[in-house]
Amino acid sequence: MAKTPPVARRKAATTDSNGSKPRRRASDATGAARPEPTLRILETRILRGPNYWAREPVIRMLVDLGILESFPSNTIANFTDTLLELMPTLEDHACSLGRRGGFVTRLRDGTWMGHVAEHIALEFQNLAGTDVRHGKTRSAGPTGHYNCIYEYREEQVGIRAGIMAVGLVNYLVAPTDPAHMFDFATELEELISLAERRAFGPSTQALIDEAVSRDIPFIRLDRHSLVQFGHGIHQQRIRATMTSRTSAIGVDIASDKSLTNRLLDSAGLPVPKADVVEDEEAAVAAANRIGYPCVVKPLDGNHGRGVHLDLRTADAVRAAFPEALRQSRSGDVVVETYISGNDYRCLVIGGKVAAIAERVPASVTADGEHTVRQLVDIANADPRRGIGHEKVLTRIKLDAAAEELVRAQGFGPDDVPPEGTWIKLALTGNMSTGGTSIDRTFEAHPDNVEIAETAARIVGLDVAGIDFICPDIATPVRETGGGIVEVNAAPGFRMHTNPTEGEPQYVAKPVIDSLFPPGTTARIPIVAVTGTNGKTTTVRMIAHILKLMGRRVGMTSTDGIVVDGRLMKKGDMSGPKSAQMVLQNPTVDTAVFEVARGGILREGLGYDRNDVAVVTNISGDHLGLGGIDSLGQLANVKAVIVEAVPRPGTAVLNADDSYVYRMGRHSRGSVALFSMSTTKGEDGFDRVDGHTRRGGAAFCLQNTPQGQLIVLRHGPRTMPVLYTHLIPATFGGQARMNVANALAAAAAAWACGAHLHDIRQGLRTFSTSFFQAPGRLNLLDVGGVRVVIDYCHNVDGMRNLADFVERMMVDSPTKAGRIGPSGKPARAGRAIGVIGIPGDRRDDDQREYGAIAATAFDEIIVREDKNLRGRQPGETAGHVVEGVRRARDEGTARAAKADKVLHEMSAVRTALRRAGPGDLVVCCVDDAIAVYREAMARAGEARGGTAFADPGELEAPEG
Repeated sequence: MAKTPPVARRKAATTDSNGSKPRRRASDATGAARPEPTLRILETRILRGPNYWAREPVIRMLVDLGILESFPSNTIANFTDTLLELMPTLEDHACSLGRRGGFVTRLRDGTWMGHVAEHIALEFQNLAGTDVRHGKTRSAGPTGHYNCIYEYREEQVGIRAGIMAVGLVNYLVAPTDPAHMFDFATELEELISLAERRAFGPSTQALIDEAVSRDIPFIRLDRHSLVQFGHGIHQQRIRATMTSRTSAIGVDIASDKSLTNRLLDSAGLPVPKADVVEDEEAAVAAANRIGYPCVVKPLDGNHGRGVHLDLRTADAVRAAFPEALRQSRSGDVVVETYISGNDYRCLVIGGKVAAIAERVPASVTADGEHTVRQLVDIANADPRRGIGHEKVLTRIKLDAAAEELVRAQGFGPDDVPPEGTWIKLALTGNMSTGGTSIDRTFEAHPDNVEIAETAARIVGLDVAGIDFICPDIATPVRETGGGIVEVNAAPGFRMHTNPTEGEPQYVAKPVIDSLFPPGTTARIPIVAVTGTNGKTTTVRMIAHILKLMGRRVGMTSTDGIVVDGRLMKKGDMSGPKSAQMVLQNPTVDTAVFEVARGGILREGLGYDRNDVAVVTNISGDHLGLGGIDSLGQLANVKAVIVEAVPRPGTAVLNADDSYVYRMGRHSRGSVALFSMSTTKGEDGFDRVDGHTRRGGAAFCLQNTPQGQLIVLRHGPRTMPVLYTHLIPATFGGQARMNVANALAAAAAAWACGAHLHDIRQGLRTFSTSFFQAPGRLNLLDVGGVRVVIDYCHNVDGMRNLADFVERMMVDSPTKAGRIGPSGKPARAGRAIGVIGIPGDRRDDDQREYGAIAATAFDEIIVREDKNLRGRQPGETAGHVVEGVRRARDEGTARAAKADKVLHEMSAVRTALRRAGPGDLVVCCVDDAIAVYREAMARAGEARGGTAFADPGELEAPEG
């Protein structure tokens, strides 16, 4: 929670953020001066999974207090008292004091309006029927700007609650200002109505609650009741109480009341006589044939709509027919024998009766003092009654049909019936029309239970609602009379989970049992990879290893979504929505996600937890964006995936990076390290040594006469994995960044259950060909010129690339160790760099990028991205050139100059024209496919028109 403003500040704060005197309004009735109501929302973000601010889904509302920064809550007359009059339940908020009434204490001591808005937004949601509790308010940098973070359950309700909170604060600051009027009752009623429209129904919510209690994840697939339980190949779906295992034929049969009646009758079950008609006269004829009293109802209706009971004359049948026809989707109406008795709903799940409830129609009992209308109002004042399915009971509506029914009982809506008179307000006992329920689960006679279970099997439903009309469910209906009047697909659970009288029945349990039998899993392994550099290559390596093990891997990266080696969607897919796409794919059994900084800040993670979290490194990229200005803050953003590791999971961390290594304290699961360090005394080596001595696991390097060997150190044991020069992606061990990526991938695969021989085989067959890792250190031969294509977009990436270039350009063994004219090791050819950095990087980072490039390349051509990201043409390139000049002035540069060729393809063509056999051209690209096509076209010309593969035709990476 936000800190309480110090007394000294409250007394001395006399200027706003611009240094001017804060504006005050005229004095109110008490004589106290009031400030202008200047609280406003600058930005709202919905964070749908674990995020930078919290583990649960929250809304981040960036607000500007304006001059209210100088006016804490205790400086505004009547602010706290009026707020508590409107929302007395704020007394329950503990706030940072950790006790009931803590927030009220903060209000009276003085707290800022952003903090107040946070608590009001939470309480508005609670008043709308949503249980939310967590929030925090933090300064956002500029004076008066705050991030209000508060929990939500339904997005639109949460956003609306935040808007209402700001409106209410402004109203309380200036209650007489006509521009900020706030009708509390109306606003709250509209929020409750919105919550009802957007919320799951009680039956769906009961199933979700049961699934969540078993650690089964769920994804809402539409704005109604279609929900996915589980991930990937383990997923099951529900729509209300229909499930993935509900028979479509069974639903069709249940929807046809006439067919249901015939099938049950043919099986010897007690049912009323019935006939299907299409017009009014046919209905009268059927009623005469069946006999009075009778029932007229739609053939395929639901919720009791259009049902007319106890019709005793032909005229009554004619009067009922139009409404029944209107509610019928098929245009047919059923006329059947009226069975008198109590209305019982038998819920059958998986062939067994799970619950039985007696349904009582909406009604009131007269007290001899109030009219029928007043009695309805009194009944609706019951706190258990709400709008629609908001609460356990629904408000009774005294509509035209109810008034007609009241008149049929000899009263008008404004009459005062004699005391004790029971006034029926609905014909059916549906909960949605205001009815009540009494649990009768353990009172039913075994014969009636058997009849209900048989009916569900005949219709073919896994979840069925069998409607009995009989004098007493405790006696056999074959003896006392009565029968089954309807079989319902997708029956509601509310009457069983929240009966008006009796014990609640936990009917969601057998449904979830049928979808996920004991011992089965609902989740697939999720591997999340983040860091500044190396994410995409590491993700591809992990996916490649797991695929060779026979896994069907769904992978997301900045290149797209790939499922089992097929490119499903192209583009930057490193955000949470892409992760959800993979988790919804019913063929995927393992997920590997690249998790970008931007996605975490914008929306959080696209899931609740990851079994393995991999953090490659932390360096100064994207600083100054999204409120992240330091490496420590960036590390906290990346650490979100580490915090999302469960106890059985593993965090794979870079021991060479202090920021990454320290994330281990945030992991609830185990930690596996990886390190490039080979010498005792180096931080990474010592950290690995201490970790393994404590029984931990680490993948690291070991120097041997044959070369550097990747080993797994696990406790006291050391197991060899693979020599680095045998991994194609490392170019004989020269691409040190890919050695580090291989270590991270090996550790992640091991944490997923891969055997060492699986890891060994996967790394030996993974290359950086354009089709396996496009834009990641792809090496091509263009007429004797070596061309490297790489997405090098930040300072640390250029540092790694410069090291790679130096290693690639080492002279032949006979000339090794010779020093060239520049004082640097001699080279067999020239290194030409086509370089460019995105425009949203800081100016100093752009200059540093150029300075590092100057130490590696003999010639430099500076280009710019197509998207300048707010820069002027040539501005970014100019900063890079300044960095090259700085390196030259300091004497560290190889490059004598840097040429600006802003268009990417023109820059690449210029470099290829200048290069000769034996030279190395490194293209730091924006559009990798276009550069690849250009290079291969040049290669084809050099070979006399040889055809080349077009990446547009081969979009999916191999293996």
